[in-house]
Amino acid sequence: MSDARLTVMPAPAPLEMRPQDLSAPAPAAGRGPAPGARYTGWRMALFLPALAGTALLVAGLHSWLAETGMTGLEWVLLFMIGMTFVWVTLSVSTVAVAIAGLLAHARSEEPGADETAPLDVALLVPVHNENPADVFGNAAAMLDDLAARRGPHRYALFILSDTTDEAIAEEEARAFAMLRAGAPQDFTVWYRRRRTNTDKKVGNLVDWITGWGAAWQAMVVLDADSLMTGRAIDRLAGEMSRDPTAGLIQTFPMLIGANTLFARLQQFSNIAYGWLLAEGLATWARSEGNYWGHNAIVRTRAFAASAGLPHLAGRDGRAELILSHDFVEAGLLRRAGWQVRFLPRVSGSYEETPGTLIDYVLRDQRWCRGNLQHLRLLGTAGLHPVSRFHLLHGAVSYLLSPAWFVLLIVWSLLGKDSETNVIRYFNETNPLFPDWPPAMSHIDSAVFLVIMYAMLLTPKLTGAAIIALHPKATRLYGGRRAFLGAFAVEVVLSVAYAPVLMIQQTRAVMRAALGRSNAWAPQSRRAAAYPLSTLIRFHWVETILGLMLAVGLVTGLVSLWLIPIAASLCLAVPLSALSSVPVSARLPHALRMDSPHSLREPAILTRARNQRLRVSDLLSGPGMPAE
Repeated sequence: MSDARLTVMPAPAPLEMRPQDLSAPAPAAGRGPAPGARYTGWRMALFLPALAGTALLVAGLHSWLAETGMTGLEWVLLFMIGMTFVWVTLSVSTVAVAIAGLLAHARSEEPGADETAPLDVALLVPVHNENPADVFGNAAAMLDDLAARRGPHRYALFILSDTTDEAIAEEEARAFAMLRAGAPQDFTVWYRRRRTNTDKKVGNLVDWITGWGAAWQAMVVLDADSLMTGRAIDRLAGEMSRDPTAGLIQTFPMLIGANTLFARLQQFSNIAYGWLLAEGLATWARSEGNYWGHNAIVRTRAFAASAGLPHLAGRDGRAELILSHDFVEAGLLRRAGWQVRFLPRVSGSYEETPGTLIDYVLRDQRWCRGNLQHLRLLGTAGLHPVSRFHLLHGAVSYLLSPAWFVLLIVWSLLGKDSETNVIRYFNETNPLFPDWPPAMSHIDSAVFLVIMYAMLLTPKLTGAAIIALHPKATRLYGGRRAFLGAFAVEVVLSVAYAPVLMIQQTRAVMRAALGRSNAWAPQSRRAAAYPLSTLIRFHWVETILGLMLAVGLVTGLVSLWLIPIAASLCLAVPLSALSSVPVSARLPHALRMDSPHSLREPAILTRARNQRLRVSDLLSGPGMPAE
């Protein structure tokens, strides 16, 4: 429950929100409009080529393995290769669907001609021990931008605090008083603090819905680092007003504020290639889209009636919170008949990204256990098949790392045709699998490697080609030469960091499988270099594995094509240190990996940065009484 002493909120407007029964379809009372049209053609265009490509690869490998007769272990190996490769081909199919959709002009996201009925929209910012200057500075910038538009919808901002640090809470109260006093006319700012972080973000939003949600037709859910222009927020409200079947509309947040090498790597990738995958997803998913937990608008009553999350039974018998709640909430909304739409072309939706490799991994570890929970939710009654696919995809995105790790090791051992082949030597001394494996030449290994890397890089290569062939597009990146240089650096660094991330995700999956959770902590918003001792403690596993592979390469126990992976693992510590290098004009142009948002900073980000400095200065000055 909220602490009244720390709350400045409007009159209560309670809205019932009960946990859903996942073993039964949504009750009739919670059902929204009838399901939308089917999009079988686009979905066949996604899945059939991916399945066909995987089948061809598996058939080719089977013909090689079957030369000496198939054993049980060979069938397992073949199955693992097929199950991993199909997800690679799905990303390629997504790109193909995106291009086909763009060429066919299959979708338009421009506002329709119908009149937009004004909506009452709550802007919700859940926070937990965040930097108040950043949170309230972003909020002030968004309110100012919305006020300048003078749109038809009515907005109010709610800072929903679950902060447990009393010093931060005191600063929040002071920053709230400043923001409320300076808010634009007709824009109200509210603040609510819970003393306990019950059920984390899920519980925070449920507390607001059950306490005040009935007064608001829609809610725009934001994260502490979210930033949206007034135009983007108005677009979302307008789309929801014109579409009574929409229960949730998700934008594609672009990354901003990257000032380290690793953050620039993520930002460049997000802007240069991410849009293509987003277009593909929007084209085939349509009304069965997904939810990423922020930078989206949600129909309040639809969400309350159909998306309440129950607790799961944990291993020790205690109730377990659904951690990656957003995917599940989207599935429940669709189960109840509401459309879940994804509009990647709504510009002006932004978020930040972790500044260092360690910060990125720590965030990833928190997400891992929640995504693996999705495997337990695949049997939820009444879910749309596409919603089940989203849940499966979320889990597989983490399971692929241990699968790739096992396959890389086994394949590297199989790929040696010398007398030092480890598995062959083991079979000669302990013949469990006679005549296994058949010899594979370095040429065959190289061909397999080229195919794999070509498929993995297809989204990047396609996105880069589209930009490079359009002079107007390359100018946004500083010219064609600058773009191609940044593209080359991004690919090289992505390949270098991939093995390190693979091992870290494998460790996270193992921790989740053993029931060992990672302590929740706010994401680090300010990148800082870690000391060498921390880097060594964090990356010792990768380093040791890299050294073991290096020994195997020197002694001829493993294939030579494993050299890039062994090098990356051996260099995990310096690569991690490199990730925190600040981006400045002193770096070579290509290493800066400039993109449209770094060369020409969005106006809303400039406004937010100025507001953050203003709030920070005021908080560091003489105390100002909280309301």
